Amino acid sequence: MLKIESTERFSSRVEAYIRHRPSYPKEVISVLQDKCGLTAQMSIADVASGTGIFTRLLLENGNHVFGVEPNEKMRLAGEEYLAEFPNFVSVSGTAEATALPDHSVQMITCAQAAHWLKHEEALREFQRILEPSHYVVLIFNDRQVKGDAFANEYEELVVSYGTDYSAVQRLGRIFEGDEFFAPYKCEKRTLPNHQDLEYEALEGRLLSSSYAPQAGDAGHEPMLEDLRRIFEKYQSGGRVRMRYDTNIYFGKLS
Repeated sequence: MLKIESTERFSSRVEAYIRHRPSYPKEVISVLQDKCGLTAQMSIADVASGTGIFTRLLLENGNHVFGVEPNEKMRLAGEEYLAEFPNFVSVSGTAEATALPDHSVQMITCAQAAHWLKHEEALREFQRILEPSHYVVLIFNDRQVKGDAFANEYEELVVSYGTDYSAVQRLGRIFEGDEFFAPYKCEKRTLPNHQDLEYEALEGRLLSSSYAPQAGDAGHEPMLEDLRRIFEKYQSGGRVRMRYDTNIYFGKLS
């Protein structure tokens, strides 16, 4: 079991998270329209909305979105990032206690965070706030850890220096939608995604990860030296490509 307070895990990494985490393919919205009946008129609870990266796609689709986020620093960053959208409501709450009224939304989304949730408590809360016969959607940008030489060496780096990478990996990489939705059913769709990163952005992407040693930690400087070496080895035109599978799990809690 991972011994960590997940709601505070990214407090010191907010700026790196905002600037360097990947967005999601716009085709995610098409999948939700085709498979989950998403319309612009729906009210949505985006649970663990963080800095608003996925929330923005929903707002650009015209939806009224409650961004439910327990971490104050990330929530405030999300409020600033999404300030132009009058249909965004920021909520201090958790997946297990959203503070939203009963049956007040027509969809629940959760991007890059479902592995941190308390499964049974979150499902009960989702059933409470979701209108019957509507969808819960879980989304992950899963970094490809093998398949090309850069991906292989980057993975070796985070395994070597990550403070609790194996525990985080156990939660996230082995995430299975069927287990989260149980005893209900879900479907899965996968979309390709990538970032083309200059060195500064690659470093920021690494430091946005909760397991990366921060400035002052013993492994911080050696890790960045190895990162620079990997970048120089594989860069083309001053950039490296980090590839992702954007995995979308969706199902009804009935």
